[in-house]
Amino acid sequence: MKPVISFRNVTKSYPLYGSFTSGIKNFLFHLPTAIKEARCGQFQALSDISFDIHSGETVGFIGSNGAGKSSILSLIAGVIQPTTGEIEVNGRVSPLLELGAGFHFELTGRDNILLNGVLLGLTKAQVLAKMDQIIDYSEIGQFIDQPIRSYSSGMLARLGFSVVAHLEPEILLLDEMLAVGDASFQKKCLRKMMEFREDNVTMVFVSHSMDDVLRICTRVLWIKDHAIFLDGSPGEVVSAYLSQNS
Repeated sequence: MKPVISFRNVTKSYPLYGSFTSGIKNFLFHLPTAIKEARCGQFQALSDISFDIHSGETVGFIGSNGAGKSSILSLIAGVIQPTTGEIEVNGRVSPLLELGAGFHFELTGRDNILLNGVLLGLTKAQVLAKMDQIIDYSEIGQFIDQPIRSYSSGMLARLGFSVVAHLEPEILLLDEMLAVGDASFQKKCLRKMMEFREDNVTMVFVSHSMDDVLRICTRVLWIKDHAIFLDGSPGEVVSAYLSQNS
């Protein structure tokens, strides 16, 4: 069976820049040379990563901060491009990578539902058909018609998750979504993710909560030193991770 997500020898690097000391005037008049001299190396976020994810899998990525987990999600979503290697994604991606991502803070919650749904690849009519369900699920109440710049982080999280939860995602990307919002919202997210798993929605989940990873995931990849250190069952990988990081 053809994988839904395929990474082949993927490396992602970012240029590192140092400070310039010869003055702003010299920097502006010799811009190409100054930029070249300011570059002081490369930061490698991911190093020669290869894996496949098949339809219906719920795959967790664990590892320390800075290991490269969020870079993997951003590459799947197409937010960034690999430095080398090949990535193939077959299906509509619904990403929840950052609180408020895809929202316009001057628009109301209602308008942002429409905007976000269209950005996720649906038609206006498809989003409007689900509008009432999304609003009810978010529990935002009268604030739905207020600009979201007035929302708390918990309200933003509820709105973002409500959108993807009701627009029938094919590939769902979640970065620490169960770590935001109140306890009631977290339980609601967890129940919905379990429903997605039963419906064979492909999910990619980054989290520092090993309890959530064990509860949700069918497979776990441990990212260490910007590469895959271990790939296996949740119990096996989480146990190895905790024994090395206890």
